[in-house]
Amino acid sequence: MGEFDLIRTHFWRAAPARPDGSGVRLGNGDDCALLVPAPGMVLAVSTDMLVAGRHFLPDVDPEALGHKALAVNLSDLAAMGARPLAFTLALALPRADSAWLAALARGLFALADAHGCALVGGDTTAGPLNLCLTVFGEVPAQQASRRDAARVGDDVWVSGTLGDARLGLAVLLGERPVPLGAEHARARLERPTPRVALGLALRGIIHAAADVSDGLLGDLGHILAASGVAARLDVETLLGSGAVHPEVRALPLAEALRCVLAGGDDYELVFTAPPERRAAVQRAAEQAATPVTRIGHIVAGPPATHALAPGAARVHLCDAKGQPYPLPPGVVLGGFDHFATMPA
Repeated sequence: MGEFDLIRTHFWRAAPARPDGSGVRLGNGDDCALLVPAPGMVLAVSTDMLVAGRHFLPDVDPEALGHKALAVNLSDLAAMGARPLAFTLALALPRADSAWLAALARGLFALADAHGCALVGGDTTAGPLNLCLTVFGEVPAQQASRRDAARVGDDVWVSGTLGDARLGLAVLLGERPVPLGAEHARARLERPTPRVALGLALRGIIHAAADVSDGLLGDLGHILAASGVAARLDVETLLGSGAVHPEVRALPLAEALRCVLAGGDDYELVFTAPPERRAAVQRAAEQAATPVTRIGHIVAGPPATHALAPGAARVHLCDAKGQPYPLPPGVVLGGFDHFATMPA
């Protein structure tokens, strides 16, 4: 199968038109796609790369890989409060396996169709297995939930449950015995749910947000660094709340802490909102059918730094009485860093 046969067979689709002329004006088949945001909207753009052996195992189910490749990008749009519009796909393949590609496309397009997100272009080449997606969304400029907008006094919230994906990875790698009901953790690792509906429902309610891709402490830390603030998190309340699945809560304390605070790959949202908007946050969560949990609050901190600067040190872990929470021996927490984790 040649390059263009591959594209026509597995990835060629007509982009849906909108009655008002916004959306995808021109999709696949030209040198560029043409996108027109709806009136009053700005484009939100994000890119993520998934590399075999780094982000997924070489024998991964290709349908699950297609789902996850788009889900991690949609999660970024969710954090910004943006509605998905379109995406591009750059795909490097060791060989053109038609059955494998058909499964990848099924997973990809099932999620794309669920969110009205059209594939509008990309590239294919021979090489080590690698998927790079760029996603485009639209959001009212004044309602985008930026990382630099957290304010002292805000509540800190998280959606869904944290640590599931890290437990799923531990099981998949044989690092621990398979617990009862491990299918849940593995599904959360391989088929995460981008919280797009929640991000849209929270527009105009919250101040700042990020998606939890590299661990709660790391991703909350990005908000804190960009906003020039700090946060106090009630660890005991968090571990005993609905934000932690019973499978994760049943782990030894040190392992549970690593999963919940630093595990990553959950693609939940961490966000801040003023205390007077608590009822509005809960209504938005109900509207989006996504549970949310209040886990701490924003306090004064050092001046703002670059949005990508390490900010986990700005997170102060406390117990239910507000006293510093002592970490078990040997537990070092922080956000995931691809290069810091590579061998020298």
